[in-house]
Parts: sequence; structure tokens; C-alpha cells
Amino acid sequence: MASVAGVVALMAVAGVAGSVVAPVAAIAQSSSSIIVEGNRRVDADTIRSYFATQPGQSLTPAKIDEALKSLYATGLFSDVTITHRGGRLVVSVQENEVINRVAFEGNRKIKDDQLASEVQSKARSPFSKTTVQADTQRIIELYRRSGRYDVRVVPKTIDRGQGRVDLVFEITEGDKLGVAAIRFVGNKAYSAYKLEDEITTTESNWLSWIKNTDVYDVDRINNDQELLRRFYLRNGYADFRIVSVTADLDRAKDGFILTYVLDEGPQYRVGTVDVVSGIKDVDANRIRSALRVSPGQVYNAELVEKSVENATIEVSKSGYAFAQVRPRGDRDVQTRKVNLVFAVEEGPRVYIERIEIRGNTRTRDWVIRREFDLAEGDAYNRVLIDRAERRLRNLGYFKDVKITNEPGTAPDRVILVVQVEDQPTGEFSVSGGYSTTDGFIGEVSISEKNFLGRGQYVRLAGQLGENIEGADFSFTEPYFLDYRVAAGFDLFWKNTTATSYSPYETSTAGGTLRVSLPLTDELTLGLRYTLSTKEISITEEDEYYNNISWALLEVNNDPALTSLVGYTLSYNMLDNNLEPTSGYLLELKQDFAGLGGDVNYIKSTFDSRWYLPVYGDFVLMLRGQAGNVASWGGEDLRILDNFFKGPDIVRGFEPNGIGPRDLASGVDGSDPDALGGTLYWGTTAELQFPLSFLPKELGLKMAVFADAGSLWDYQGNTTFQNIPDWQDNLTDCSAIQGSTTKGMNNVCVADSDLVRSSVGVSLIWKSPFGPLRFDYAWALTKEDYDQTQAFRFSGGTRF
Repeated sequence: MASVAGVVALMAVAGVAGSVVAPVAAIAQSSSSIIVEGNRRVDADTIRSYFATQPGQSLTPAKIDEALKSLYATGLFSDVTITHRGGRLVVSVQENEVINRVAFEGNRKIKDDQLASEVQSKARSPFSKTTVQADTQRIIELYRRSGRYDVRVVPKTIDRGQGRVDLVFEITEGDKLGVAAIRFVGNKAYSAYKLEDEITTTESNWLSWIKNTDVYDVDRINNDQELLRRFYLRNGYADFRIVSVTADLDRAKDGFILTYVLDEGPQYRVGTVDVVSGIKDVDANRIRSALRVSPGQVYNAELVEKSVENATIEVSKSGYAFAQVRPRGDRDVQTRKVNLVFAVEEGPRVYIERIEIRGNTRTRDWVIRREFDLAEGDAYNRVLIDRAERRLRNLGYFKDVKITNEPGTAPDRVILVVQVEDQPTGEFSVSGGYSTTDGFIGEVSISEKNFLGRGQYVRLAGQLGENIEGADFSFTEPYFLDYRVAAGFDLFWKNTTATSYSPYETSTAGGTLRVSLPLTDELTLGLRYTLSTKEISITEEDEYYNNISWALLEVNNDPALTSLVGYTLSYNMLDNNLEPTSGYLLELKQDFAGLGGDVNYIKSTFDSRWYLPVYGDFVLMLRGQAGNVASWGGEDLRILDNFFKGPDIVRGFEPNGIGPRDLASGVDGSDPDALGGTLYWGTTAELQFPLSFLPKELGLKMAVFADAGSLWDYQGNTTFQNIPDWQDNLTDCSAIQGSTTKGMNNVCVADSDLVRSSVGVSLIWKSPFGPLRFDYAWALTKEDYDQTQAFRFSGGTRF
């Protein structure tokens, strides 16, 4: 009605024929001749200002039309009519009512504060039907994102007099509609079970009350399509495409049926790899050494991207900041190979005028800027910009990161705009778990990975369990001295009580300084210095009546200070650090104790894991590990510096159940005490596979395994230092079968390098309460004095 009246009035003023326009222009020479009617709160001069003209100008029909549209655009008026009366313009307005307050009724799943932040209608703002309609749709969209597609929202107004109204949104939330099923059509290389691992949307089940990934969300599904595409391109399917994605509402199942129709195409391998340089002084061989792809390997689009990135950096090091590396892949369908050519050519000479950071309310600007390998004034390089965007996303500080370009002050200048949105990065967690060794244990921790917006990691935790108590504090600076080097320190304290696996109590306290240097994307070097003290306690009752090993007397109630420096060198080629299915991880550790303190030793360990997809969702894990510890400087090796092994190398044995033992401590029928060894090795072959007949969301899979390994070569000091008067009760080792005598006949050591082996089955559960694992193993080969344990359970949680 209002818009029609405005148009009719405008036609009356402008006229259908030219004869009408002239009189109006002649009569209404300026805005001072305008009469305003109907206004109550808006000042008449404010309304006239929309008709303002320059001195000597007339109010033409075009200017009147523009003023009419501008008045409506203010949102202050529900109707504006322009007529002419007695040679003057008359502007009659009907003001919008003012919103007294905005309220929500019927909402239980989404709080008032969240809804209020989403709507544009606010208290003390003009009431606008257009805005209210948009707000209604926004509320509906908000509920649909949480899976409630039956939501109804009805806006109502309550007149409060004097041009004021209360705006009330009456909400009927309806039932939640999730994703009842996810189906894949056309997949041959990978099972639906595997593909569901690659996407973030999950099916609704009995765990839906603690997750929201089972909600039908268009944005999430679009992201899932990209995840699927990258997964296939990472595994050689260069022709892969998603034909369609449909969502059909199934009322019987109270959810949507998602169907992905896929066209996988053949798997390609890398054919030839060549580098063509269009820049005279750029050595192609040097660029070739930076590539991550080689002939014969399965084509991997991510490695191609990484190759472009590395090659671009190498070219820029040669002084060609504007050079670009462009990959070209030629598919050979017959041989199923992709021939790659990396072309090096000069790019446009464009500079970065400045980098603008927008949207960060908490994270400091310099925390964002340091993720860039270029700065203001440098040559514009899209590869390095994409790399910075990936780094910013991987930080976990932001909900979203987007880098765009804006024109600079000159044609060869661009402005980089980094748009981010901060998200909460603190975490308070209560964890609990159980292990055969430590019994039940609980932990409370608080951590922050973007401390004070400076990108620093801080964590404080406390543990309390049946056989253990402790606390630790960690601090990490990811950019130490403005280099991409993570440095930090740890403080720790832990007490453990005597158990059937360890016949003494220990108290440990100390701290560690550490530095982590990423040598390449896969190779990391970690350096550390640790200063700690460890005290062993054996009660007098234990000494006299429980036959605790005499070897322990050397450290009984005698705190020892350990000062050591060490390093860890790790090479990670896993496809996924949490649930790997392919790739390998190699890790070498060495610690040198004796930089002061009371103990001198060199301890070396090596651990390797290989994951190989066998068939379908079956994954073979092969593991090899080994270690050695030796004293130096003429010092004896303390018993606590030895290795103590059990199910961590061969399942089917107790903790500390493998290796040298003091048979004298078991002459009364008790279990002989573990003494530890200086050499160990272990191998594992484990075949993991999902229980496909169970719902995917249960997160259950099984494994069958075979373990083999050994621990031997006890080197502890077995000589009395303060022999009590009752030394005549010492056991005669010669009477104990399988023992060897060391020292002054006070410890009867059984030490063998026999291969211990076992086979077994495991149930692995990625539960909502944390990862849980149940192992049942049968020991195949062992020494008589080894301690076996068929069943083992371990797990933890965060809730």
C-alpha cells in the first residue's frame, strides 16, 4: 500500500507528460519550500535534508525520486507520500513504531542470548517488517543447522502505546532430524566404512546425545565433498569426481538419507617427472632435488602441491622472487600414468604493499604475521600465501581463515587481507582410566594453546590414582627467539606405591628444558635437558619378611640426582597421526646422564612402526623396537636405570614380567623380583580390521597379533655396602636352579636372552569415553621365572 501510494504520488509530481514536470520544477525551487506532515519523532529538517539541492538548482523529478527511495531506505518510515499543494511539495510520512524489547518464547535448545545475537531487530530500533522477516528466516536457519527442520517461527507484536511495540518470536522447535544413513554408490577401491572415516558427517545412533556431527548441515556436507576429493587425489585417482549428493528425508527413520554417487576412475602412478626452466640462470637439477614426487609412486596431488611449494622456495633463493612454478600433469590412460612437468617461469612483478589483519579480537597481529614467509614490500607469491593460510588453519586458534587481495596504491601493488575469526582455545578436562599396572587413575587438567593471544601453550595437571599421584606443569613457546623453533619447559612430581609389579615405592621430582626443531616437514629434532631426583623407599617389614631383592639396598631411601641431556630424532610419514592406515614413523632417542648428578649412563632406544593397507579396510602394522643402556666413567649402573619390560614389547606378560630376576626373593613362594636389563628388542605384527557388521559409529575394530622380544644383560650393583648382622640368613644361590651368582652371593640372578613370544587378539574401541583397548594373549615361549598375564585392559577418557 505504501509503495503504491509513493509511486502514484511520484507520478503526480513528475507528470506523465513533459508539461507537468516544468510547473513542478518551477514551483519547487528548493528544499525550503517543502512541507512535512505526519512526523512525530523525526525532525522535519532531517526529512527535508533528503531533498537538499545546491544553490541555484531545482528539485527535478529525478531528485524527488531519489529522495523518496532514500527515505524508505532509512527504515524509519512505513509509508512516504509526496504530493504538490499550492505550488509546494508536501511530504507526508508515517513513522515506523519503535521496538521496546525483543523476546523469544518456546526456545529450549537454543538460548535467548544466542538468538538475540543473530537477529537484526534490536530494542530502541525502528520496527521494520522486512527486517523481522529476515530475522525469522535466520532463526529457522539456525535451528535447521542443529537438525530441527520442523521448526516454526511466528513473529508477533504487542502494542505498548506511544509508538512502541514489543517484538516476540514464538518458536516451535520440533524434533531433531539427523542423518539416518550415509550411502556411497560407485565406490570400488574403498569401502563405505573407509570413506566414512574421511568425512566429518556421521550417522545418528545411541551416541547422538554427546555429538553434533550427525546433524544434516549443508556447509558440512560441502566440506565433506572436498575431503573425499582430496582423499582420492591423494591416493592416485586423478579422474575422481562426485557425480551427485542427494539428501532424502525419511520420516520413518526421523532423518535424512545422504547418498554420494561417485565416479572413481582408475588409479594412476607417476610416469616421468621433468623440470623445464624458462629462466636462464635457474638450474633445473637443483629444482628437481626439491620435488617430492618420483617415477613409479602412486600419484599424490598433495605431494605435487608440496613439490610446487618447495620448488618455488628454491627458485626464490636463487634471487628470482617473482618466478612461478606451475605443474602440468599429462594423463596416459593406457598405461595409467601421469607424466609431470614443473615449468619455472617469470611471473608478474607485483609487490605486497601491506598485510592487513582483520577480525582478530584476541590473537595478537604478530602471532598471525609470523606464519607468513613473506613480509610487506616483498614480491607477491601465491604459493607462499597459500602456505601461510594452511599454517594459520592448522594452529587451531580460529574458526575460519581467509586471505584475499585488494588493489594497492599502484598497479604493481597489492594489499593482502587476512580475515580471521577467533575461537575458544582453552580446555578444562577431567580424565579417568584404568591400567593393569597403575589401577584406576584420574586426572584434572587445564590448558590453553593460545595463552593471552600470544600463541603460547600452557598446561597444568594433577593425577590421583590407586597406586600413583602427581602433578605437572608445561609451557611452550612455538616461536623461540622469533624462529620457527618450539621451546619450553616441564615441571613434574610423581609418587608411586608398591604393587605386585614393583616391590618398592618411588618419589620423583624434576624439570625438563626442551627445544623442537623441524628440519623438514617430516623430520623433527628434539633436544632436552632434564634434572630430576628419584628416591626409592622399602619398608623394614618388606626387607625382613617379604624378601625384597638385596640389590635394592644400594638405593634404598637414598635420593639420587640425575642430570641428563638428550635428543629425539623422528621421521613421520604417516597418513594420520591418530589412526594411521599407511606410512611409517621412525624414532631414535638418546639420553646422556652424568652432567653432574649422581648417575652416569647412556641410554639409546629406537622405535619404528609401519602401516600397510592390505585389503579393503584391513591394515597391517609392523613394529620393531630396541634399546641399550650402559654406564660410563667407572660408575655402576643403578637398578632403576635399567629397562623394565613386559606387555609393551610382548603381550601376554605382566608389567616388568620379562627379563632378569632375583630368584632369591622368591624362595618363600612369592614372585621373584624384577631387576631389569640393559638390552632389549621387540617385534610386532598386527592385523587390524573393522567389525563391519556393527554400526560404524560404535568405533569398534579388532586385531590379531604376534609379538616376540627379549630383555637381558643385568648390570646392576649387587654388592652389599652396609651388611646387617643377619647376613647369615642369605640364600645359597648354588641351590637355586637357573640362577647365576653375582657380587657377594646376595642376589641370585636369572638372566637369559631367550626369545619370548606370544599371539593374541585385541578389541579396540574408539569410545566416547576415550580410546579403550582389550588384549588377550597366549605366551608361546618364556622362561620359568617370567610372569605371565593373559588379559590386559587399558584406556582413558576426557569428559
